[in-house]
Amino acid sequence: MDFLVVIAYVAGVLVLYALGKMLMIPLRSIFSLIVNAVIGGGVLLVINLIGSFWGFGVGVNPITALVVGLLGVPGVLLVVALRLVL
Repeated sequence: MDFLVVIAYVAGVLVLYALGKMLMIPLRSIFSLIVNAVIGGGVLLVINLIGSFWGFGVGVNPITALVVGLLGVPGVLLVVALRLVL
């Protein structure tokens, strides 16, 4: 086998490795956002279920969904604090 062919194969594998590595960073960020959204939504659901006994509830609308989805549990605490204050 020619030496240049071997170098081309090695370069191709390195390019594929680098491309895969660059694509994993955004996937990891997206996965983290999805996990935050699911956990935050679950906590918001529990707060609404428990709060219904005392007449307390947090409305689920696009703004609260965005805050909870981006921040997760701290977003739920922020929404609850704003609901208590306002």
